[in-house]
Amino acid sequence: MEKTESTQNKYEATLAKYNTRMNDAEVAAQVAKIVAEKVPANNTPDVKKFLFNCIDLTTLRTEDSDESVMKFTRKVNQFDNEFPDLKNVAAICVYPNFAEIVRDTLEVEDVNIACVSGGFPSSQTFIEVKVAETAMAVMEGADEIDIVISVGKFLAGDYETMCDEIQELKAACKEKHLKVILETGALQTASNIKKASILSMYAGADFIKTSTGKQQPAATPEAAYVMCQAIKEYHALTGNKIGFKPAGGINTVNDALIYYSIVKEVLGEEWLNNSLFRLGTSRLANLLLSEIKGEEIKFF
Repeated sequence: MEKTESTQNKYEATLAKYNTRMNDAEVAAQVAKIVAEKVPANNTPDVKKFLFNCIDLTTLRTEDSDESVMKFTRKVNQFDNEFPDLKNVAAICVYPNFAEIVRDTLEVEDVNIACVSGGFPSSQTFIEVKVAETAMAVMEGADEIDIVISVGKFLAGDYETMCDEIQELKAACKEKHLKVILETGALQTASNIKKASILSMYAGADFIKTSTGKQQPAATPEAAYVMCQAIKEYHALTGNKIGFKPAGGINTVNDALIYYSIVKEVLGEEWLNNSLFRLGTSRLANLLLSEIKGEEIKFF
């Protein structure tokens, strides 16, 4: 599709409404301040229970099989019986070809089915393939779709193609939620992360997400801070509330508390629910459970 100057200017004009000239050192300083001043107070059993209920419990392994995904899903079913006093995870996140298995196995309410799609994790395939994969995932039971922006297009300044793809994939999702992954480690600067966040929301993202977890660095508190600032500014201008999901490299309970604290400080209490805040992780579930219960638990 031929790029016209007017459409390219449309995206530049959109970005011009926001502060995209970010200073990386200042961002790091703001994050360090939040971590030092706010994280200790948020280190409570209630916050940990809340964080558990925000987990997108994820299995994205090359060796995943029908059997392993079924077993993974059954664990989520069993959770309600084993821990009746706790709310379950928010979603199970799998490759699209397992959506039907999860749908047929999942018995608990309030747990969504999320699928990565659109040529995950590189996003390097034909848009027709991305649309077909997304439509099939939704047809097979996905409630939420996680896609990756065309990072190469974005870095080359081709905002039109990047945004057109998001719009097409949002249309393929119909009423289901679209989470758009920026792969912040590949974007490198706070300014790039801010721009990619704004363009993704403008193009139809219901959530913006840091990383695939397949590329290093994955989620960082600095990227989270910039993305939350973008969500805040976008909400102020449009009235639309967009969700935030850090994912990749969330290895400790303290990591999760840092992201919680950033969301709370930048976006406020209104974002502290699992409709607007998720954590993409697999290992965190057992760590949070262990801290909530005060003993080592290896349930998942």
